[in-house]
Amino acid sequence: MMKGKKAAIVVGIVIMIMGVIFHLQGQSIVGPESSFMYSNPQWVTYGIQIAMFGGIILAVGIGLSFIKKN
Repeated sequence: MMKGKKAAIVVGIVIMIMGVIFHLQGQSIVGPESSFMYSNPQWVTYGIQIAMFGGIILAVGIGLSFIKKN
C-alpha cells in the first residue's frame, strides 16, 4: 500500500509541473515558438486545469499517507 501512496504523490507532482509548463507556454513565456501551445490562450486555461488536477492527486497521496494502518 505504501507504493501506491508514494506513486500518487510523484504522479501528482509531475502532473502539476506539466500543467505549469503548459500554462507558461500558453502565455509565451517558455517553449519554442513553433509549438502549437505557444501564445495560445486555450493552453493558459488548460495548464491551470491540469495543474489543479495534479494538486488534487498530490493531496490524495498526502492524505493517504496520514491514514494509520489498522
